[in-house]
Amino acid sequence: MVHYATVATCVLNQWALDFEGNYQRIKESIVQAKALGARLRIGPELEIPGYGCYDHFLESDTVLHSWDVLAKLLTDRTLDDILIDTGMPLLHRNTRYNCRILIHNGRIVLIRPKLYLADDGNYREPRWFSMWSRTAYVEDFVLPRSITRITGQHTVPMGDALVDTEDSCIGVELCEELFTPESPHIAMSLDGAEIIINSSGSHHELRKLHRRVELIREATLKCGGIYLYANQRGCDGDRMYYDGSAMVLSNGAVLAMSEQFAIGDVEVVVATVNLSAVRSFRAASASRSVQAARGATKYPRVRLAFSLSAEQAGFDCSAVPTQPIENARFHTPAEEINLGPACWLWDYLRRSNQGGFFLSLSGGIDSCSTAVIVHSMCHLVVDACHRGDMQTVADVKRIVGDDSYEPSTAKDLANQLLYTSYMGTQNSTAETRNRARHLATELGSYHVDLCMDTVVAAIVALFVLVAGKEPRYAVHGGSSAENLALQNIQARLRMLLAYLLAVLLPWTRGKRRSLLVLGSANVDESLRGYFTKYDCSSADLNPIGSVSKADLRKYIAYARDHMGLPVLDEFLGAVPSAELVPYSSEYTQTDEDEMGMTYDELSEYGKLRKIERCGPYSMFVQLLHLWKDKELSAEQIASKVKRFFFFYSINRHKMTTITPSYHAETYSPDDNRFDLRPFLYDSRWEWQFRRIDEAVKKIQEESK
Repeated sequence: MVHYATVATCVLNQWALDFEGNYQRIKESIVQAKALGARLRIGPELEIPGYGCYDHFLESDTVLHSWDVLAKLLTDRTLDDILIDTGMPLLHRNTRYNCRILIHNGRIVLIRPKLYLADDGNYREPRWFSMWSRTAYVEDFVLPRSITRITGQHTVPMGDALVDTEDSCIGVELCEELFTPESPHIAMSLDGAEIIINSSGSHHELRKLHRRVELIREATLKCGGIYLYANQRGCDGDRMYYDGSAMVLSNGAVLAMSEQFAIGDVEVVVATVNLSAVRSFRAASASRSVQAARGATKYPRVRLAFSLSAEQAGFDCSAVPTQPIENARFHTPAEEINLGPACWLWDYLRRSNQGGFFLSLSGGIDSCSTAVIVHSMCHLVVDACHRGDMQTVADVKRIVGDDSYEPSTAKDLANQLLYTSYMGTQNSTAETRNRARHLATELGSYHVDLCMDTVVAAIVALFVLVAGKEPRYAVHGGSSAENLALQNIQARLRMLLAYLLAVLLPWTRGKRRSLLVLGSANVDESLRGYFTKYDCSSADLNPIGSVSKADLRKYIAYARDHMGLPVLDEFLGAVPSAELVPYSSEYTQTDEDEMGMTYDELSEYGKLRKIERCGPYSMFVQLLHLWKDKELSAEQIASKVKRFFFFYSINRHKMTTITPSYHAETYSPDDNRFDLRPFLYDSRWEWQFRRIDEAVKKIQEESK
């Protein structure tokens, strides 16, 4: 007999501690799932309070209000006749757990706590939750009296169990558990679970989605079964962007998948799956049947008098099975940079109640990339408005401050939301000024071109008055201290002026809201510390702070070719330069010359330091092999490694004040969440560098 069941997973743009908004989005997703014929709906991890509550999870109010929201879901009779999976924190015997709660027709079916907690990279779940340490085990959970009055239940099962419906069996796997070597879905599927549901809070990183999809595909290809994956979307109050991509897979095939990047608040993905196909797929594997027959793990079962498939006997011609997606497409890194940070910026803008963005354009590729990402955001917003997304329409009118405003094009919207300025000095060139002006014109930003020499001169004059000596640039005979101080004055004054203009430029146009100041330092410059503290490190937001220079170059080439922006060609050929010292025939300031290393080398150092977890000696050893085609001697490689670690260590303190940046790269040096290290180092690295010197000496002796 053929059993078709319609199931739904969803993507919700939740916001930490926005209990009212989170409730409305959860309810809307359930209503949509029911309207599409689904009998099972799953949602993102911790969708009731929002995943990014962090230390607010330690507050009793967060648990209390989560129960309040669950109570509203339980009492709403319009949400009956569908099995609902939702998520919240709760206390059991004075211990806090991250839980999935399955409810049906106003009653709680099962509370399933998380077995394995994420505790690496950006994740710190053990700080707030305990893991449920006993697999295939349940015990009674005593409900709050407010919930008992609604459900009539005093206790409900809590633990690692399967849910038996009248026609199938459901197992629960929670986010991190999928990524563990001994994932629960293996034992569950061997014990008869035909549908695995996974609620996740997984953030975006470049090139990450393919790995996520392949893990689920391999799980269902090896074990057979239906796999539903739900994820959060958007910026819920921090550096991460949760990239959706809810999906339904069956026996190794992708049946349905949501958008990875979008600005809508609710997206429901529905698929009609064939439960009989799961059974025949599994029964055809003799080795799987042997393992299942052994019965290594027997799960407790919670019985539910409810069926996922049609009630009538025989063939149901109204149910049409969902066909697999052929060649599911993944975004290229350039497309990810174009879309992810753009969605993140929009969420931050509309939730911060500010009036737009201010960006200082230098004429270089970094600030250019930031501007183009805002341009991409404007495209997404205008497209959503033209599709009739009323939430986005309302957000645009509120931000712009005009109830009658309707954006016609991305350029039109950019003129309302993006303010740019070229802040030149006597050290700036006509080339960078013209590039900035051309870009602003092409994107439609409200642009101001100014010369700040009088402000710089005033600061220098004040120092001369106080100290009785006038500092000079190195090209004029000054010391390195004088040269650095004069450069930093310009850089820091730009940020001071940026915040002034961010408040007053909208005022000059009759607008009431201030602007968010955007920074433009890339991940490689942050790693090396090649930026001025309290300049680009002190903006409100930085959409490219975790993106490498190499990826930014590829992104600008992509935007030139696919977004109708030929002006970007001017930036691709430009040599990166801070333009903070006077030009001379003997010296032209360029970034790579000043750093003493190339951007490509910095990316290599960053990946080895963070991803491969290399210290100075291990990095040297690996580079001996990775750079064997570069015709560099062991001594030259050693010198490069030492130079990197010297500048990395003396500049690490800058990361304590770094602008909150969109998290995109696995080797991000962000000190505040992702890359936890000291900021006071012994920059001599005596022991480590001595080991390198010994290795170089040995290599030289062996080569004689």
